[in-house]
Amino acid sequence: MGAGKTTIGNKLAESLNKQFFDSDHEIERKTGAAIPLIFELEGEQGFRKRESEIIEELTKKNDLILATGGGAIISKANRQLLKRTGFVIYLQAPLDQLLKRTEKDRNRPLLQTANPRATLANLIEKREPFYKEVADLTFETDQKNLRDIVSEITKILKQQ
Repeated sequence: MGAGKTTIGNKLAESLNKQFFDSDHEIERKTGAAIPLIFELEGEQGFRKRESEIIEELTKKNDLILATGGGAIISKANRQLLKRTGFVIYLQAPLDQLLKRTEKDRNRPLLQTANPRATLANLIEKREPFYKEVADLTFETDQKNLRDIVSEITKILKQQ
């Protein structure tokens, strides 16, 4: 959360002349409900089921950049699907930067806790091995501007 998946993904798609999809936005579009409401009504398990369905649907498309929610990687099926169908980039940023980017965002149900720092640190600890397992590229986004990030990733992808 807060690593820049949507912002970077959108600009990367423009740079590479591909379509951009954000799995969270697609879930909201299909259900007509915001992510926090889905969490409230269906819990995290219900949301994750919807997330897996959307990812499966989107990975059948060609020439796209897909930003998944940070927790999509928890599912073994999602990990296998993403690894099999695309080039996976793990956007990494330090905890302080992630907190700064997410502190005012009420659309992140998992961070609506008394201690968002501890929650985010715990999520990173649990998820990072999965990110590393699936990633074809790990890219540090901290201390870089958007244009430079997109330029560097574009160069790497064009070499693939």
